[in-house]
Amino acid sequence: MNELTIANPANGQVIKTLQQTSQSDIARAFSKAKKSQRHWKETKLSERKRIIKAFNKNLDLEKAKLAKTLTKEVGKPISQSLNEIKGTVHRINYFLNHFEDVMKKTVYSKSEILEWEPLGVVGNISAWNYPYFVGSNVFIPALLTGNAVLYKPSEFATLTGQHISRLLRKSGIPSSIFQLLIGTGEVGASLLEEPIDGLFFTGSYPTGAKINQALSHRMIKVQMELGGKDPVYVTEDVDVQKVAEAVADGTFYNTGQSCCSVERIYVHKNIHREFVREFVDVVKGFRIGDPTNPNTYIGPLTRRAQIGVLMDQVNDALEKGARLETGGKPQTGTGNYFQPTVLSQTNHGMKIMRDESFGPIIGIQSVKSDSEAIEKMNDTTYGLTSSVYTKNQRRALKLMKEFQSGSVFWNCCDRVNPKLPWSGRGNSGIGSTLSEIGIQTFLQPKAYHLG
Repeated sequence: MNELTIANPANGQVIKTLQQTSQSDIARAFSKAKKSQRHWKETKLSERKRIIKAFNKNLDLEKAKLAKTLTKEVGKPISQSLNEIKGTVHRINYFLNHFEDVMKKTVYSKSEILEWEPLGVVGNISAWNYPYFVGSNVFIPALLTGNAVLYKPSEFATLTGQHISRLLRKSGIPSSIFQLLIGTGEVGASLLEEPIDGLFFTGSYPTGAKINQALSHRMIKVQMELGGKDPVYVTEDVDVQKVAEAVADGTFYNTGQSCCSVERIYVHKNIHREFVREFVDVVKGFRIGDPTNPNTYIGPLTRRAQIGVLMDQVNDALEKGARLETGGKPQTGTGNYFQPTVLSQTNHGMKIMRDESFGPIIGIQSVKSDSEAIEKMNDTTYGLTSSVYTKNQRRALKLMKEFQSGSVFWNCCDRVNPKLPWSGRGNSGIGSTLSEIGIQTFLQPKAYHLG
């Protein structure tokens, strides 16, 4: 396999060139992991906990350095890179405080006992948009529960992957138990050829579907955290200015490159014009530019190819009658910048209301009633999150029960809490991370019948 070139999306400059992991090296990595995992699963829970605590401490101590690397290779604004690492420290504490309870054996009687065992060697093909968040959702509970991990970060976040590997080893994880695989999708495909005991993937639906198909003949756990087309419904009884600010942040944070970014907005017709006006005012105030500047809110797109996707959605919407409120084209100058874009008067005949955008772009559609909002929000192949803004809790709960998504929000959006499972429906994925469910997913039950 050839070299991997890592470039800064803010200016196109090459940061580093690395050698991709070869197929033979992947096979050797699996062999080492398989042999060592037998010992790792017998390691005392207290020792595994001590090591991950040390990793979490090192993550916190080096957060400024780690954030700079993350911003440099993916273009995430530096303040948001710091927020991700700080949030990861908090999230890892959740795993540390709960994994032992999940692993406890259950004695039903003198002759009936339930125990839990690790899956074995798991593959983790991770994402670039939140490499600390989505990576640690997998490799931390996997390691705590006694699994070995073959970790392939996205080729766009490889330097961050190297930092993660370095800090885990510094903290005491055996080199054979967590191994870093460097490269593009070819390396991920080679990983699938090894007799791993589970595969955990975070990324797009098309890639997830290919992985699922490739492993369909294997009786192993396959878990997918995929994309979304996450909707928000704004009812007529809200404080329009405050809600516009909140939803704009949920739309454009991380330059709209989040699986749970707001990707379509439905507003009750009675406040539609006012909401669009307030929303556009907020968006026009977002600072776009150098991601190393603490005041920057919108950075470059990590992948240059996404500019073409966004332009296609803009042009399609305008051809079909949408109104461009602001933005609508790439930012002039160097780097993968796209102007924060708002389109109103949209409908479901337009790509912007149906296809995943994954960038700083949004369509706003007027609806006449709660029932129409539900119909439009559920008119999708995705099912990650759905949100409603209203002053009426009873009304909110009634709506939320109808939303066909793994997470539902009232008066908030683009939010993740480690206490609750993160799961998708439809093309948004299979299985769950986070919560006790996201710990148990790395375990398999063993039933003891004592005659």
